[in-house]
Amino acid sequence: MTIQNIISKAIKRLEVEGKLLTPDFYAEAFCKEATIANMNVEDCSHLEKYTSTLNKEFQKELQQYRIKTMSELTRFLVARLNRTNQSVCSETLEAQMLFTKRVLQVVSELHNKEASDLAAKSLVLLDSNPNIAQIEQFRQLWTNFITSYDNSFLQKIGIKDKKDLKKSIESIEMTCLESDPNLIESESMHNVASLLVSSLVPSIASSVNEKIANLSHKIRRKPELLSSAAVENEIKEAIKLRIALDKESVKEMVESLDGVLDKLSIRLIEMIERSDKSTTEIEGIKKELEKYNEESENSKVNFKLAHKKLYTLALALEESTKNLSTDLNSHNNEVKRLSKKIEKLENQLNEARAESKEDFLTKLYNKRALDEFIAVKEAEYERYNRNYSIVMLDIDHFKSVNDNYGHDAGDAVLYAFAKIAKQEARTVDIIGRFGGEEFMALLSETDAKGALIFAEKVRKHVQKAKFMYRGNRIEVTVSAGIGERKQHPSLESTIKCADENLYKAKKNGRNQVIYK
Repeated sequence: MTIQNIISKAIKRLEVEGKLLTPDFYAEAFCKEATIANMNVEDCSHLEKYTSTLNKEFQKELQQYRIKTMSELTRFLVARLNRTNQSVCSETLEAQMLFTKRVLQVVSELHNKEASDLAAKSLVLLDSNPNIAQIEQFRQLWTNFITSYDNSFLQKIGIKDKKDLKKSIESIEMTCLESDPNLIESESMHNVASLLVSSLVPSIASSVNEKIANLSHKIRRKPELLSSAAVENEIKEAIKLRIALDKESVKEMVESLDGVLDKLSIRLIEMIERSDKSTTEIEGIKKELEKYNEESENSKVNFKLAHKKLYTLALALEESTKNLSTDLNSHNNEVKRLSKKIEKLENQLNEARAESKEDFLTKLYNKRALDEFIAVKEAEYERYNRNYSIVMLDIDHFKSVNDNYGHDAGDAVLYAFAKIAKQEARTVDIIGRFGGEEFMALLSETDAKGALIFAEKVRKHVQKAKFMYRGNRIEVTVSAGIGERKQHPSLESTIKCADENLYKAKKNGRNQVIYK
């Protein structure tokens, strides 16, 4: 077989499948025909060649998105690159590492030797740039610990509240401390260490510096280090750092207060300049504000003075607000008239929506229109014995589409499905949106087998279609249930049969049609 024959067959394949002659569709059809003809074409193996060089994670994603062309592969890789931010990833990883170390340090302080030892080893591991296998090994060690840990031994020493060991221990008479001076001294060192650590925590700043946190951890673990000259210097530096953090926070608060004063000053000055009724008192406030702003730049801020200025401003602005309220009340009748007009227009809009027979999203018939058409079909059946069938169609896993891609993607899927259903229907058939992701088809003079042919055509078309949203391919399938009017005593039982068959299709694994 020649290349020319394959080209001809590829074009015919596109015509049969109802696809446009675009580069992507043509390339896909050409490669399929070349494969059938057992002809090895290099252009058709580029995708396999490049995907084989990617790691297993990417290859797995490519299989999930059913990437079949180089164009789809390119869009997929561009989307992945756009989602990658190395700076953010690096900062996030560093923050997670610090967080993990701090948690491990806390665990190492708990009253369990096995947990403390494992925490210490984990800290060493994190500092040694471990590989994935080493991290996984330690994760398993922690899993083993948490699943096998047994704290029943606490009952042997009379501890009943296992959630608050400190409270339980304090309630026990520690007579041994009274008789052992060394224990008393050790306990005193622990108390001093706790007080010192508490004093290192900034009183105004909202966060603790890492250096202070590390020193606090070191002193808690070994209170005897308080007698060390080196640690004494570290404590002095930590105190200076704590003071610096508090000063920085105070500076930020003052700057924020100055900003509020500046905005209030500007606003009040604008009001004064626009008003012809400015009083001597308000002019004085203006001058005081200007003077205060100059003083703030050249000297320390007095918080009491700032409070006084703000209070004076509040009184002046309160008076202006009262005047504004008077003006608003004078226009109250006009506002009420406009409100009534808006309410009337809203009612007219709601009435227009109620009279509409078209679903605003899918452009198919809505539930109201379907009810009217069903009534007509039922009248024709009772008078002329014209049989008809009802097909209920429901998009599978539609909630996951909204959850994973957003409601805009869900709306796009509904619109695309509506076009497919309308395309497969005859001109005499009625297709409408029954509600949510559920649709109904009324097939004139059609029995259950004919309805099955229609439903299968829709199902297969949906399964083969490419639902794309912002570069993401969305897997979409549909389930259907059928009810034939002649097989049931009433319209209600026919609709109920179609609903029950749809439920069976869903329960049996979805992406199928049930008609019996």
